[in-house]
Amino acid sequence: MNKAVPVFDIPESDRQVLQALVRGGNTRQKIARRARIVLLAQSGLGPVEISRITGVTRMTAALWRDRYIEQGLEALEDQPGRGRKATLPVERINTVLVQASRPPRGRTRWSCRTMAAHAGMSKSAVQNLWAANDIKPHRLDTFKVSNDPRFEEKFWDVIGLYLNPPAKALVLCCDEKSQCQALERTQPGLPLGIGHIRTKTHDYTRHGTLTLFAALNYLDGKLLHRTEQSHTHREWLLFLKQIDRQTPKDLQLHLIVDNYCTHKEKSVKEWLARHPRFHLHFTPTSASWLNLVERFFRDITQDTIREGSFASVKELSDAIIAYLAARNANPKRYVWKADGQKILEKIQRARQRLQAMEINE
Repeated sequence: MNKAVPVFDIPESDRQVLQALVRGGNTRQKIARRARIVLLAQSGLGPVEISRITGVTRMTAALWRDRYIEQGLEALEDQPGRGRKATLPVERINTVLVQASRPPRGRTRWSCRTMAAHAGMSKSAVQNLWAANDIKPHRLDTFKVSNDPRFEEKFWDVIGLYLNPPAKALVLCCDEKSQCQALERTQPGLPLGIGHIRTKTHDYTRHGTLTLFAALNYLDGKLLHRTEQSHTHREWLLFLKQIDRQTPKDLQLHLIVDNYCTHKEKSVKEWLARHPRFHLHFTPTSASWLNLVERFFRDITQDTIREGSFASVKELSDAIIAYLAARNANPKRYVWKADGQKILEKIQRARQRLQAMEINE
């Protein structure tokens, strides 16, 4: 004789939740299946019919129906304490987590294998523990906190040009990228293909270097540029004169530059004094990241300089000029979107942490 199917009611509030779980695109599959079982059971279907519709066994269909009748919506979630119990001793877990920031003598960091040997567990166990606690000994980020006493003043001066550019003026982000190396690979590499990556030889022939001077127009993304063999104040002055020639005479020019000594050399200051439409805005010391032309230097390094093979400095120069011509034909503007106050708060936290570390030492 077939067992009688329990008859039960679902409150309207529960029904709405169950239907939302069934239809929700982000609902975990097992939760959506359990909610559907409850709705089908309440409509009068038995475990056999529910099994046929949902693909679960009859026992599973009856289980979740009965659990809902006894406990309500909370029964759809897994109960705590279920599943395989942890088998790693607490002492070993603490070793993996606490000593992750204390590498052994002679090493700068732990690896999964060295920590596994030290803690007496498997490599995968160490990896899982570090991943679960967001510990990444293999990662290393670089930083430099500026000690410029006028940091905030210069910071807001530069950001102000980005957020509220002055009228009848150009904002030019200027800098030089020195030591661009013309490296020629000793053998031609294989091109990218299906099933294999590009290749290049590890060795190369050096053919010299050049310096790229660039002035990025913040408003339209175009660049003024020139290449030189060196980057003394003489070449910087030549670049300033080029900017003067190639920009409308009726516009004021606001140049964002770093604190490199060539930008403040005596003859440069004298020339700027004779050309009052030039206004220099210096980024804080050790804060060249405020200058958006650095973002462009990253692009040209990745797209052209680093991956290329050049038989001469002229060949490198031609490649750079071609890249810039194509970019100016279809300029890409970099827009400052970061919240200045949040940046300052982050820098202040970094300073406080550095001071605390110095005190502890």
